[in-house]
Amino acid sequence: MDRRSFMKLTAIGGGAVFMSGLYGHAPAAAAGKMAAAYDDFYFVQLSDIHWGYSGAANPDAINTFRKAVATVNALEVQPDFIVFTGDLTHTTDDPKERRQRMAEFKEIAAGLKVKSVRFIPGEHDASLDSGAAFQENFGPSNYAFEHKGVHFIALDNVSDPGARIGDAQLEWLKNDLDQQAKDARIVVFTHRPLFDLVPKWDWATRDGDKAIALLMPYSNVTVFYGHIHQEHHHMTGQIAHHAAKSLIFPLPAPGSQEKRTPLPWDPAAPYKGLGFREVEAESANKAYALTEFPVTRT
Repeated sequence: MDRRSFMKLTAIGGGAVFMSGLYGHAPAAAAGKMAAAYDDFYFVQLSDIHWGYSGAANPDAINTFRKAVATVNALEVQPDFIVFTGDLTHTTDDPKERRQRMAEFKEIAAGLKVKSVRFIPGEHDASLDSGAAFQENFGPSNYAFEHKGVHFIALDNVSDPGARIGDAQLEWLKNDLDQQAKDARIVVFTHRPLFDLVPKWDWATRDGDKAIALLMPYSNVTVFYGHIHQEHHHMTGQIAHHAAKSLIFPLPAPGSQEKRTPLPWDPAAPYKGLGFREVEAESANKAYALTEFPVTRT
């Protein structure tokens, strides 16, 4: 599958990411070993499902996640893996209900054909209990893994109710990055943006600047995040940050109004503002072609 024939997904509120021979050369040797050549692949990113939400912003909330699972399963070529970038469930003060929502989410997600599925928490999942229920159900909230020549890092910037990554996790990040070549291909998953987008809306990470400082010496870093329920693109130096749309309801443009209340549900266009992103490796110098597609009525 070459990048010009990459399929366009439909009816998914998230993103599809195509990783090609992104930088046009084999990776540099690291720790005395030569890494394998890059292989083309793509993965699907889903974000902000908010399972358990009930309200006027999405009267069809009970069905939206199931539709996304069915659509991913119908892809002619299945992704290498799927990643959920937080807010798997909608917040609740009741610990029993929180775990019940996570169990229901897991039951639906288990219907995915692709069995390589990864998760990070959102504040709705983790901020009220420091991530305890999330970790019981999904495992560690921060981790790293390798896939076909790309180093992936999942950061937890939500389990701390103060919207911080925290010193211990930052030290872990530094130690992980120390093992990577300066031109390694690195992809970071977070829920909140690492940069200050709209701090008064909680669209920021209070110590995100420290994570960015650790990533800055590396020339090929891309960050994929959720939380803001819309497409958004930002650069900090050479680091590109890309937000995914939500599966539940859209939120207003950054800073466009006093409060970040959901955009009204439109019965004539019920999936307006929900969609997915195709991200394609396009050139030898860390360029991406990003195309947004709306969710269609099914």
